[in-house]
Amino acid sequence: MIDLIYFSWIRERIGKPSESIETRAATVIELIEELKKKDIRYSEVFSDLGSFRVAINQELANFDASIIEAKEIAFFPPMTGG
Repeated sequence: MIDLIYFSWIRERIGKPSESIETRAATVIELIEELKKKDIRYSEVFSDLGSFRVAINQELANFDASIIEAKEIAFFPPMTGG
């Protein structure tokens, strides 16, 4: 089981702050493709990879990063400075 956490507009569009799922995905992008097939809300949220970032076990990661040992994956909008 992997815990997925959604922040900001991602949480609002998916309609929940988090969920636990079982997946056969080996990478973040494979997980995203699974999620996009789950429901139209996921498909819309994850349609543009440039519109959000991902962290695996609280460390920033690329979309091709392995999730084999992941316990938590978080999706959030890009951070801005100020």
